[in-house]
Amino acid sequence: QVQLVESGGGLVQPGGSLRLSCAASGSIFRIYVMGWYRQAPGKQRELVAHITSGGITNYSDSVKGRFTISGDNARNTVYLHMNSLKPEHTAVYYCNINMGARGITWGQGTPVTVSS
Repeated sequence: QVQLVESGGGLVQPGGSLRLSCAASGSIFRIYVMGWYRQAPGKQRELVAHITSGGITNYSDSVKGRFTISGDNARNTVYLHMNSLKPEHTAVYYCNINMGARGITWGQGTPVTVSS
């Protein structure tokens, strides 16, 4: 069994920054991709960014140039650095890991609220 523990969410003012962390533990054989998704109130969950074990990144167009994803393979941890936050970035942010044939695991989510 694999567990994901997310942290770093909270309340931030517009223009502020946050760094989300997600650490995976348990029966991890190999992680191929780690990613962040978000779900705003009344909307579907959507991809924010993901990073492969080789360091290749992919971003949603809405966060390019504003958010940065990074990973620490040795620690099975992925980070999401969010800058210049806007109220429309308010959502619950979920971590996700893809272990290939061993499946996909989701974190419990960490809320981010951007408000003055």
